[in-house]
Amino acid sequence: MIGVKCIGRLSKLAILLFAITILTSGCGKKQEEVAVTYETKNYNTSLYEAELFASDLCVASADIALEGAPETTGLHAAALFDVNNKKTDFAYRVHERLYPASTTKIMTALVAIKNADLSDIVTVSSAADVNTFAADESTCGIHVGDQMTLLDLLYGLLLQSGNDNAVAIAEHVGGSVENFVQMMNDEAQNLMATNTHFVNSNGLHNNNHYTTAYDLYLIFNECIKYDEFIQMIQADSYTADITAADGTVRQDTWEPTNFYATGEAALPENATIIGGKTGTTSLAGNCLILLEKDANDNPYISIVMGADTKALLYQDMTALINGIPTNE
Repeated sequence: MIGVKCIGRLSKLAILLFAITILTSGCGKKQEEVAVTYETKNYNTSLYEAELFASDLCVASADIALEGAPETTGLHAAALFDVNNKKTDFAYRVHERLYPASTTKIMTALVAIKNADLSDIVTVSSAADVNTFAADESTCGIHVGDQMTLLDLLYGLLLQSGNDNAVAIAEHVGGSVENFVQMMNDEAQNLMATNTHFVNSNGLHNNNHYTTAYDLYLIFNECIKYDEFIQMIQADSYTADITAADGTVRQDTWEPTNFYATGEAALPENATIIGGKTGTTSLAGNCLILLEKDANDNPYISIVMGADTKALLYQDMTALINGIPTNE
């Protein structure tokens, strides 16, 4: 496909050796043998040859058109990725640095899932108390002294997009928000999301808090490898049992923020939406990243960033998903 190149998760040294091999030993089987021998020796893993030599990600080096894709007027970026076939089906400004708003929270969830026990009991600090956030911010309503599981907090983070939950998660998993943010940035580098930098766990605006549509794909592609993440983003709602500081127990129910889940937007025709994450600020615009599956159960990741309005966001996302080929 024009404008698409594949890249594997090779170190810079391995890539350099691979290039030298092409120049000195010719193409074909000999080239493959040299690359695999080097990788097997230096990576010292149990991976088999196909995994070492094959590319596992595709990236658009230029915009890629797709029949039926949305008009890009009024958008910051958009993309459609065929997960299993490692194909970029549509790309518009996918490497441009943008503000992610609450799509940040997919990385918050990923770092928590990878580094903590989801059954941990978390005590909410004053920094995560709902009253410390502005009235127009998205919160779950937790209070200082509240106790609940980390899993509870993650459901509220991903469904209702709680900024308060994001702080509670960061403090519990990282010891402090600052340490947790460093974990987020380290994970971004590990995933080759090199145009991403975080300064908080919830996506509140900061000029130094940015990502790209392609980097969001890299992060989300890692997230969906975890069953716990899939279960959270596809939930219709979640009720948490919360023990307050005075020992009383209450139940809070958190609902999804994406309009497909709430019924405020008509569902696309070409795929079944599993779930995803919204994000909105005045500078980021309206953003949405989704996992969906076609009629053959093949997964796709779709991204729209910076739509001028929510109506345009879902109109464009629907057009993008309806562009998924029906013959695969």
